Amino acid sequence: MLESFFTRAILAGIGLAAVAGPMGSFIVWRRMAYFGDTMAHSAILGVALALFFSVSPVAGVFVIAVTAALLLGFLERRGMLSADSLLGLLSHSALALGLVLVALMPMVRIDLMGLLFGDILAVSVTDLALIYGGGVLVLAALAWLWRPMLAGTVSEEIAQAEGLRPERARLIFMVLLAALIAVAMKVLGVLLITAMLIIPATAARRLAKTPEQMALYAALGGVVAVLAGLWASLHFDTPSGPSIVVAALGVFALTSVLPDKSKGAT
Repeated sequence: MLESFFTRAILAGIGLAAVAGPMGSFIVWRRMAYFGDTMAHSAILGVALALFFSVSPVAGVFVIAVTAALLLGFLERRGMLSADSLLGLLSHSALALGLVLVALMPMVRIDLMGLLFGDILAVSVTDLALIYGGGVLVLAALAWLWRPMLAGTVSEEIAQAEGLRPERARLIFMVLLAALIAVAMKVLGVLLITAMLIIPATAARRLAKTPEQMALYAALGGVVAVLAGLWASLHFDTPSGPSIVVAALGVFALTSVLPDKSKGAT
C-alpha cells in the first residue's frame, strides 16, 4: 500500500505530464527550447519578489515569466541583438538576480534546492487542486489556440493571410507557458521543467504521424517517465525530480531505435 504522500506525488506528476506533453510539442515544433529555459530560470526572480512583497510565489513566478516573455518580444522587434543572445542575457540575468535577492533577505528561509530541482514528494492536496485546475484551463486554452498556433508554426504568412492572427496566438501561448511553469515549479523545480517539456515531446516526434498524435504521445511518454522515475526514486533512494527526467531520457532512448513514422507530423 502506497503512502498518501507518494500517491499525491504520482497524481501531481501525471497531471503535469498531461499538460507538458502538448505544450512541449509546440516548443519542439517552433524551436523554442531556449525560450522555455529562459522563462523557467526567471521563476527564481519571481519567487524572490513574491517573498519580498509577501504574495503567493505562484503569482510571482507567473508575473515575472510573462514579463520576461513580453520583454523578449519587445527587444526582438527592436533588433538590438540576435534572438539567442537575448535569451541568454535574460535567462542567466534573471536567475542570478533572483539568487542575489534571496541572499539579501536573511530573514526569509528558502529551500533553494527545492526551487531548483523541485520536491514532488511534498505536494499537498491544495497543490494537486492547483495542478489539475490550472492544467484543465491551460489545455482548454491550448485547444482553442491549436489551429492558429499550428498554422503559424508551418507558415506565419499563410496564417496571417487566413486571418488566424498567429502573433496573438503566440503571445497567449507564452502566457500559458508561464502559468505551467508557475504550477510545475514545486514539482520539478526551475532547472528540470524545461526537460519535461522537451524530452517527451522529442521522443514522441518519431512515433507520430500527425501533430495531434504527437501531443498525445508526448503526454503519455511524460506519464511513463513520472511513474518510472518515482518507482526508481522509491527503490534506489534517488532524488525524485531528477529521476523523472532520467526516466524521460530512457523513454527517448527507446523511441529513438524504433522506425521513424513522423513524415506526416509537423
